[in-house]
Amino acid sequence: MTAKIVQSNAPVMLLGGGEADLAMLQDLRRHAPQVVAADGGAALALAAGMMPLAVIGDMDSLGADDLARIDPALVHKVTEQDSTDFEKALSRIDAPLVLGLGFLGARRDHELANYNTLVRHAHRACILAGGDEIVLQAPPDLRLDLDPGARVSLFPLRAVTGRSTGLRWPIDGIGFAPDGRIGTSNAATGPVHLQFDAPGMLLILPRSAMPQVVQAVLARRGWWPAL
Repeated sequence: MTAKIVQSNAPVMLLGGGEADLAMLQDLRRHAPQVVAADGGAALALAAGMMPLAVIGDMDSLGADDLARIDPALVHKVTEQDSTDFEKALSRIDAPLVLGLGFLGARRDHELANYNTLVRHAHRACILAGGDEIVLQAPPDLRLDLDPGARVSLFPLRAVTGRSTGLRWPIDGIGFAPDGRIGTSNAATGPVHLQFDAPGMLLILPRSAMPQVVQAVLARRGWWPAL
C-alpha cells in the first residue's frame, strides 16, 4: 500500500501542470481550500500566492526558481516512471474528495492517461475540472440535482451497465464499452439518479454543476472497492 503524504478530513485541491488559470483556481478553492501540487502544478499555486501542503512528483517539470521558493520538507520526489504525476499524487492523498485542476487540456496523451488513472483508482473520489467541464469516475450510485437540459455525457473505459432516472435517454439495459456503445450528449430532464454495476464509466458534466456534484460526492457513504 502506498504511504500517504497528505491526510485531511476535508476535500483537497490537487494542481497539475496542464491548462488552468488563477480565476478558475480561486473559483474552485471554495470547494477545496487545501492545496497540493503534482510537480509543475506548484507553479500555479505560487502564482496565486499559495504555498502547497506538499509537492509530489518526479520533479521534471517544476522550474528551478519555483522549486527554490518551496521548503524542501514539502517536496516529495517520486522517481519511478511507471505512473504519471497525477497518479503519484492522487495515490498519496487521503481525503474524502480530491478536486483536480490542471489535468485536462494541454497534452492529449496526458489527459487520456489521467482518465485511465481515474478508472484504475476507482475507489478514490476525484473530480477533474478544466474549461467549462468536469470529469469524474461515476460511483455505484449518484443523485444529482441538475437543471433540465444540463448536458450529461457518459463515456465508458470498461464494459459497464447501469440504470438511470432523470435522463432524456435512459440507460437501462444498455451495455456500454469503449469500443461499442457510448453515452455522450445525453441531457437531464431534472434531478438525475445514476447507478452502475461496475467501475469504468466516466461522467462528464458542465462545470456549473460542480457545487451539486461536490455535495453529492461528500454525502456518499462509500465508493468503489479498491482493486
